[in-house]
Amino acid sequence: MSSPDFYQFLGIPRRLALDPKELETRFYALSRKLHPDLFARKSAAEQAKALDDSALLNDAFRTLRDPIKRAEYVLKAEGFDIGEQSTKDVPAELLEEVFELNMALEELRMGDDDAREQLEISRNTFLNMRDGLDAETQAKFAEWDASGEKSVLSEIRALLNRRKYVTNLIEKANVPDRV
Repeated sequence: MSSPDFYQFLGIPRRLALDPKELETRFYALSRKLHPDLFARKSAAEQAKALDDSALLNDAFRTLRDPIKRAEYVLKAEGFDIGEQSTKDVPAELLEEVFELNMALEELRMGDDDAREQLEISRNTFLNMRDGLDAETQAKFAEWDASGEKSVLSEIRALLNRRKYVTNLIEKANVPDRV
């Protein structure tokens, strides 16, 4: 049995660029209608359905309110593999930044506290890259909503892969006080 469509369950059109307030309003309206407590005096079957519907509603809301999870959900529904990013999706100019990050981490491990400054520079660079990727992704969301073209979903998938790679680099650059 295939899993229910979150968009259909919420009664909203399948779009990547969603209004968070509209989604939240729909979620709370359905929560009031489907809450399991409202079915306490109903049959066991109706109580079970209410629990299932409530769980589905929560899953749908958690997924669709997050732009990245929402995009991954649509990509998967459209038949795209959403596994790990591959090296081909990483821009070549990022390789130098990765090298500098790895050098700074190694220097820090060797006791060179001055490397913290380079780590902070790297971290800020990666944060700016992620912000840029997020802006690009939002633009592609609007493009897909307007066109429905699979090629746009391919571009979104590539952007998400790059974003995941950059996010991993941000985490790597977040060094505690002691290494």
